[in-house]
Amino acid sequence: MQATPDILSASRSKPGEVRVWAGESIPASDFARVRRRTLLEGCKWDPQVGDVGTLADFPLLLPAREWRKLADWAEQLTAEMFEAELEILARPELLESLGLPGAIRRVLGDSQPLTPAAARVVRFDFHPTTTGWRISEANSDVPGGFSEGSFFSRLMAECCPRATIAGDPAALWADAIVRGIDAGGIVAMLSSPGYMEDQQIMAFLARVLHERGLRGVLASPDQLGWRDGFAELDTLPYRGPVSAVVRFVQGELLPRQSRRRDWRRYFRGGRTPVANSGVSLVTESKRFPVVWDQLGTSMRAWRELLPETRDPREVPWSERAEWVLKSAFCNTGDTVWMMDLADRTRRESLERAVRRHPQDWIAQRRFVPRWTPTSLGLSQVCVGVYTINGRAAGAYGRLRSGPVIDYQSTDIAVLISSDD
Repeated sequence: MQATPDILSASRSKPGEVRVWAGESIPASDFARVRRRTLLEGCKWDPQVGDVGTLADFPLLLPAREWRKLADWAEQLTAEMFEAELEILARPELLESLGLPGAIRRVLGDSQPLTPAAARVVRFDFHPTTTGWRISEANSDVPGGFSEGSFFSRLMAECCPRATIAGDPAALWADAIVRGIDAGGIVAMLSSPGYMEDQQIMAFLARVLHERGLRGVLASPDQLGWRDGFAELDTLPYRGPVSAVVRFVQGELLPRQSRRRDWRRYFRGGRTPVANSGVSLVTESKRFPVVWDQLGTSMRAWRELLPETRDPREVPWSERAEWVLKSAFCNTGDTVWMMDLADRTRRESLERAVRRHPQDWIAQRRFVPRWTPTSLGLSQVCVGVYTINGRAAGAYGRLRSGPVIDYQSTDIAVLISSDD
């Protein structure tokens, strides 16, 4: 699919064209109420890391035209991604380049029908840089941030009279799940034991589904099995078939976390719809750009917005500060490395890891963030734009004073300002 030329040319970022700013802090009494409700009703059970709060008491503001630009880009990126996925699946030899575990490559290369998607959600992480907006990655497997991007942002918008929420990704996601499921249907909500952040996301989304007449049952991967392609739960709250499966377990971990179950049905051969289905792992890989030149699909929007991304064997990533090293399936920035910021021991360890398994890594050209003045000091910000089944659905914001937007970042409501 060719990207629509008029949208790309109209939306093209140039130096100085990024328009985003931090708003003023809302009154302390209002923020105390917002924080309390987000914790109790929005299932944000970790509102601080150590002694530092993870919810900003001020919004990140975009004018409507700037938001529409990001939303249009996100929709283009999604369309190109979905077309590329189908082409890669039709050419299994390309799966070798994505850093996928061998067992998953074999399943994706199989001829069984793809397991249907209950809904397809992607989050693109946009960064203001000195050369315009750029994306660092697409979270196409198990994107998070729903409570912060929906519930928390809505409460913050109520305290900012000249701003509105960018969208409600949790509500639109739930509406997509509901379609085709009978009222009162059971939905398996899967997350890994011991990961509170994942479990709180599933608890929040289960509440949103409950508002629409569905029952979400929280479970771990080893509590869900497949019989003749249909998913069944075996938990104390519920035992029996389910209408849909919501997966917040990283796809590359499924072979290990579902040893006693037929994990392959998340990818192919399943008849119960899954959100997100396992095919999303194809474009979750940070090595996705490595195969672009072998595709017939035009990746115009991706080439426009993603910094140059190469196999680490092709560039001097360990010698020059202009390259960032990432693992193929890094999560929340946990394996993003800048060599000029790593100590000698870490650099040597990374060099050994890349020599041994170069197919598990990529080198990405480093962008220079455009720092935003906030009440917390100069910060780099990230606007995560969601698409639900290909349509822009809302945003999730983060900011940090450090070099990488990661798990230590502060969550911030992204709002649309009536002021340009």
